[in-house]
Amino acid sequence: MNIIGPDALVFGVDDLAACRQYLIDYGLTDAGSGRFEALDGTAVVIRAKDDPSLPPGLGTASLLRETVYGVADAATLEAIERELKRDREVTRRDGVLRCTDDMGFALAFQVTVRRKIDLPAESVNAPGAAPQRGVNRLGLSPEMAARPRSLSHVVYFVPDAAKAEAFYARLGFVTTDRFTGTGPFMRPAGTLEHHTLFMIQTPPFMKGCEHFTFHMGGPTEVLLAGTRFVEKGYESFWGPGRHKFGSNWFWYFNSPLGCHVEYDADMDLHDGSWAPREATANEDSSQLFLFKPTQKWFPSGPPPKH
Repeated sequence: MNIIGPDALVFGVDDLAACRQYLIDYGLTDAGSGRFEALDGTAVVIRAKDDPSLPPGLGTASLLRETVYGVADAATLEAIERELKRDREVTRRDGVLRCTDDMGFALAFQVTVRRKIDLPAESVNAPGAAPQRGVNRLGLSPEMAARPRSLSHVVYFVPDAAKAEAFYARLGFVTTDRFTGTGPFMRPAGTLEHHTLFMIQTPPFMKGCEHFTFHMGGPTEVLLAGTRFVEKGYESFWGPGRHKFGSNWFWYFNSPLGCHVEYDADMDLHDGSWAPREATANEDSSQLFLFKPTQKWFPSGPPPKH
């Protein structure tokens, strides 16, 4: 099934004004009607928590109300509908399929709204390699843009990771790597990205969205966007650093959406020949290295104390 990845995440929130400002400051564009878009049209959608148009909540503190997947074509929608109707209710309206997964997460499937974007990636000059950035071309400037390009992945807390993994495998998701006893990293058939979904086994009362992230143009954009976010007063949660599984650069922040929100860049790509790895989840397996942001400093005196 040619599922490409998440087109949108829909939240029912307590404070619409705070969430709106957060998403704008994060770098998304206010497209109206509570929709905040990346450069390719993938989005976060916010509604008031009691909006009757929202699917029911998960019965926990989580504010995520629906994950909307983009698919390649109408034939994929037909295949998804046939598969899921075998054992659950599926509704179809205005070209959108809706159902609930085996953990209770509301899902929607639609022909993707992603727009094709044509932007350069971060370029690097390194000894022994031809220059990627030519003579007199600067690597960055204080005014350079650092905009989220595309919705990358979502991470769920789930009470039964094995059952949840089996459900998404029915839809063509492949497990690329796994944390033993914790949960799988999964990618759908329509992308080569290391994962668009990661699930973490937790007690039932924690069920919900742990974080989501958008891809940036490279590590410099992750660091620049994150620095600007900190300067606006938002609280860093984890990072900046670089993960081992997926190899993506990351920087996570607290948010009023009831979950963490990440910037990421430079994720590994895998095809069907990839052999999944497995490791115990801990500080050493989750990141190759980790920085801690501090105030700007110049070596005119002793280094700052942490």
